[in-house]
Amino acid sequence: MPSSDPATILLAHDRWATGQIIERCRALEHGQFHRTFEMGVGSLHDTLSHMLGALEGWGHLLAGREPGERVETLGPFTCDRLMELLDELSDDFAAHAPPAMDPAEVVTGERGGKTWTFTRGAVVSHVATHGMHHRAQCVNMLRHLGDEGPWRVSVVEWVLSQNREQA
Repeated sequence: MPSSDPATILLAHDRWATGQIIERCRALEHGQFHRTFEMGVGSLHDTLSHMLGALEGWGHLLAGREPGERVETLGPFTCDRLMELLDELSDDFAAHAPPAMDPAEVVTGERGGKTWTFTRGAVVSHVATHGMHHRAQCVNMLRHLGDEGPWRVSVVEWVLSQNREQA
């Protein structure tokens, strides 16, 4: 049975569900993957890159590192590279997030000339809901490209997939 810790569940689900979307994108032609839609950041590629950029940026905040150049500015990426980045950035983020660190601990960073303060728990909550928001946009884009699913990207589907793997 998977963990009962909400932060662990949210981070593991976010990684798994984003990977599910990237896997669905492997079947697309280059033009489909980069097709601009009036939702999300524009294209599947750009929305996934943005999600990973956010994961990286928030991971830098949690780790106390200065942010570097955002991932989404370094592309374009293949699906293979997006999966590699997802694994790398998810591991890094989880190393500095609850339950590895105290969810009540405050972290402070600067962006756009302003100083921002958050608890680690708030950052985890934001990253998980940010990913869910953009995955829903990706599902909609994929539907517009003719992929009707089935979609297995919910927390319940993740739990069921974990149960199947352990059986």
